[in-house]
Amino acid sequence: MIYLDYSATTPVLEEVLDSYVKVTRDFIGNANSLHNLGVKSKDLMLKATRQVASCLGCEFNEIIYTSGASESNSTAIKGVAFKYQSRGKHIITSKLEHKSVLETMDFLESKGFEITYVPLLKDGSVNLVELEKLIREDTILVSIAAVNSEVGYKAPLKTIRQVINKKNKKVIFHSDMTQALGKCKFSLKDVDLASFSSHKIYAPKGLGVLYKRSSLEIEPLIYGLTDNCPYRGGTPALPLIVSFAKALRIATETMEFNIKKVEKLKNMLENGLKEAEIHVNSNNTCVPHIFNLSLLKIKSETFVRALEKENIFISTNTACSSLEASTILKALYDDKNINTTSIRISISPYTSESEINSFIDAFYRTYDSLLLKR
Repeated sequence: MIYLDYSATTPVLEEVLDSYVKVTRDFIGNANSLHNLGVKSKDLMLKATRQVASCLGCEFNEIIYTSGASESNSTAIKGVAFKYQSRGKHIITSKLEHKSVLETMDFLESKGFEITYVPLLKDGSVNLVELEKLIREDTILVSIAAVNSEVGYKAPLKTIRQVINKKNKKVIFHSDMTQALGKCKFSLKDVDLASFSSHKIYAPKGLGVLYKRSSLEIEPLIYGLTDNCPYRGGTPALPLIVSFAKALRIATETMEFNIKKVEKLKNMLENGLKEAEIHVNSNNTCVPHIFNLSLLKIKSETFVRALEKENIFISTNTACSSLEASTILKALYDDKNINTTSIRISISPYTSESEINSFIDAFYRTYDSLLLKR
């Protein structure tokens, strides 16, 4: 099997899985309980949370655990919208965002909020000049992803923060950093809210993190709050929290080495596909882990299914909208062949050079075969 869909989800590292199993077995107490078993669990959760905060560069009380990045995005965006609607109802975002952000914006629009989408430049980056023009006195939130999940565009968060502050310092800045974790450097000092997910960094599925600047208040999405979860009701998922902390530490410690390795693999992939009649959508502003291209003459789903028969797994766009035309590419290209035939190849530090070479061979073989059947 050749797995090249790491941006959709990652396998769990053995050492991370070991932590999950050990905590599940040895820490049976609810961290909200007052008895000794609960205190034992709470102490472990606090230790893990301090490690998470250290890796992310924030305070431990700025970490909120959720079920995943989609919940973190919804909590951040709705939480700001409903808390500060008396100040204004104008929100700015982009077409670079994950479906969980875009559909939350659609929901808020149905509730009377005004949503503005900042234009994109031809290289896929946010038009900062237009962003500054769009910020108004009644703007309460800007939400821009740190790394686009489909094509891999990186946003200049520090510069965006400066643009926001120049026009209106009261505007809150949220960033979906799900695809940035372990793939590039960032600073939480540039944002007020940030969303993360465990299963993108080789930890089990089911845990998300919302960073919330300590001085910022938001409206909770899930009630039933406790001292352990002041912004999100529910029993803390201790095994998931501990395993995420371990995966995050590994990702942080190995990031520079891993980026160099993935850059080499991405260059191999790009050079290997130079002879193909394709349109490459990822560029130098993108993280090397995500390589997006349009097949032009073959439908995305047809190509993905054909590769699957060879035990090779890639995706069309994001897993949450895998059967839909690309929102991002539609915003960039007025060309149906480009925005309806895209595929995403996502690489990992655990991908081997032989897997890349095998994929390239299979790509040409599959491409030629499907063209003959047209």
